Amino acid sequence: MSGLNSYVQKKICVITADGRTLVGTLAACDAMTNLVMTTTVERVIRTPDDTEPSSEVPLGLYIVRGDNVCTVGLVDEALDESIDWTKVKGAAIGGIKHI
Repeated sequence: MSGLNSYVQKKICVITADGRTLVGTLAACDAMTNLVMTTTVERVIRTPDDTEPSSEVPLGLYIVRGDNVCTVGLVDEALDESIDWTKVKGAAIGGIKHI
């Protein structure tokens, strides 16, 4: 997976097939898009009508199977660190169906 090799040791955001948002440093990847991430957090974004604040759940070292990866993107670290993720609200990202 030469396309993701340039992302190794960089902060990435992964959206999974079940709609989860994972952010961490890409440690390794393979041709099947299996990902090994370090310092990983899951961002749990609440809907606008939810009184609970959004949160980041620390996961640490984390492996994502390639068949569960929908998208991978680089994170603009300066912008990411300037956002208070507890105040972010939004609609849930729906999952996908494998047919």
